[in-house]
Amino acid sequence: MSKIRILPEQLANRIAAGEVVERPASVVKELLENSLDAGASRIEIEIEGSGTRLIRVMDNGEGMDEDDMLLCLERHGTSKISSAQDLDTINSLGFRGEAIPSIGSVSRMTISSRTQDSALGARVVLDYGKMIKVHEIGCSRGTIFEIRNLFGNTPARRKFLRTNRTELSHIEEVVKNYAVAAPAITFILRIDEREVLHCGENQSLPDRLKAIMHYQGPFMEIGKAENNNQHSGRTSSVHGYLLPPDAAVAGSAGIRLLVNGRAVRDRMIVHAVAEGLRNFLMKGRNPAGLIHLRLPLEDVDVNVHPTKQEIRLRNSQAIHQMISQTVEEAMAEYQKKIQSTIFRTEPSHTSPQQESTAQPTPDSSGQQTVRFHSTPKHTPEPFITKAIPVPPSRPYQPEAPQASEPSPRPQPVRKMDAQALLQTAEPTASAAPPIIQPTKKDQHPLPEAKVPCHGLKVIGQYDNLYIFCQSADGGLLVVDQHAAHERLLFEDLKKQFMQGQIAGQTLLFPATVELSIAQTECVEHHADEIKQMGFTVREFGGNSFIISSVPAMAGQCNPGELFLDLLERFESGEDKNGKGSILDDILASMACKAAVKAGDTLHAREIDALLSRMARADLFSHCPHGRPVLKHFTSTEIKKWFHRP
Repeated sequence: MSKIRILPEQLANRIAAGEVVERPASVVKELLENSLDAGASRIEIEIEGSGTRLIRVMDNGEGMDEDDMLLCLERHGTSKISSAQDLDTINSLGFRGEAIPSIGSVSRMTISSRTQDSALGARVVLDYGKMIKVHEIGCSRGTIFEIRNLFGNTPARRKFLRTNRTELSHIEEVVKNYAVAAPAITFILRIDEREVLHCGENQSLPDRLKAIMHYQGPFMEIGKAENNNQHSGRTSSVHGYLLPPDAAVAGSAGIRLLVNGRAVRDRMIVHAVAEGLRNFLMKGRNPAGLIHLRLPLEDVDVNVHPTKQEIRLRNSQAIHQMISQTVEEAMAEYQKKIQSTIFRTEPSHTSPQQESTAQPTPDSSGQQTVRFHSTPKHTPEPFITKAIPVPPSRPYQPEAPQASEPSPRPQPVRKMDAQALLQTAEPTASAAPPIIQPTKKDQHPLPEAKVPCHGLKVIGQYDNLYIFCQSADGGLLVVDQHAAHERLLFEDLKKQFMQGQIAGQTLLFPATVELSIAQTECVEHHADEIKQMGFTVREFGGNSFIISSVPAMAGQCNPGELFLDLLERFESGEDKNGKGSILDDILASMACKAAVKAGDTLHAREIDALLSRMARADLFSHCPHGRPVLKHFTSTEIKKWFHRP
């Protein structure tokens, strides 16, 4: 006797339901997709008892006649595809024909529907997969699904459900995902006869997204909007709205993802968005908002998971790059809007052909001081430095180079300090006295004059860390001096690196480091990047290496420690899509060490030069580690603090 047998259809449906119907939210998702595919403009969802007691989904779509209603209860009964070729260009949310019979096999299901051309509708009643009744009824156009006593015949499945609150939160997330996917459609969600979500018809996507996220601030728009009629199905584009970095969330589920109108989960897309904001988000913070990716239909495989929530993308690396680049461009546009609000946009009194560049010159003590000379605008800006005494001893320097080798030419080790803050400063028409004059107690009174180049009225420095200004719109601007300078230096370093090489400085006494075999291989593998970083390194026998120059902005950092830190970051291999994020991390660390510190007293010209550079910078609102550089309060906000009209 044969041991292999064909399972009864009812049992087969229950097995299929184990994959398709994981929880009540799975039922809501499948029914919502059917309503959207039917062309509904209004969808109402009613939930009782976390979805196990009742799920009712009502729409005003095209509806079904009696024959179609009976066919949709058969496994693989669908109107979405008809041939194998259709699987390559799926443009509907549902297509397998598995959901309805699977749901019907684990619940008491009632379907009521009427088409536009029919005077009467039809109703079908099922009891855990068994047909109970089919009859005509009077009803409005559209379809109503009622799912009662879900998993009533599979008590083991009910035991694995979470608490009512958890299951309801999953249902609410499903409805919200499709509410933002179809902003022209009305969605109403009621839970235990209480309306918890109402998204009106033809509501704008930003307004709907704000209501869903309970957020009232501005969005960063990503890419350009494109409606379904404009999308040809043969091009790739990305559009969406993200919260500014200051409003980023702590959780990892902050982004809603849509691919060709379908709500999905995809780590690659989330990673691409995070990459575009990697130098603007603090550690532990993640981007939040909506990303809608439109791709050629043949480049998306949605038939890889029973719930269709996971997809496979062709050319995923190119898609990753497109998304991250679009997010970077959106961040730059967002910065321009901030600049137009905070800084005055009209040109300064400085000649547009010239900016001043700092050149170090020796003073009577033998150290270098900074004087400013006019140079052409396009001349690269050198780092401003000030000589410091070389320490008598240095770690990682057990022995000097052999006598037979020529010694490097002595050069002063240079550092960035508060007195040599910036690479540029605004020239003045005449040798006027400084805005801030020191008093006998070496204190600085508040400045009184506006500086034309940035349109801000400097109020003063607080706690030797924050700069207070009146912004161009009459509000209050607070700037973190360290974070601001760090961002500017980071962009300078990044530009130098992309152009070929970061400026270096020769060490008076080269440093020696001992490396492991793995570190030695890392040096050989990343030799070009190490040179571009401003390091000059050569072998010194065995596993010893001599460091003869370091980046000019390294300051008093120990050369050996700095170099070992560089190798450690290269070895970590954190960047799975190239070397970009590792290099950015290294440059950010260098900029942080070189920037003006908290506690440094800044004089008027230093403050003005810092603000002027911020006014001209493309990216300035966050330091490379994601901390905010500034906080802007409007005049209206300040008046509210004191209950003024």
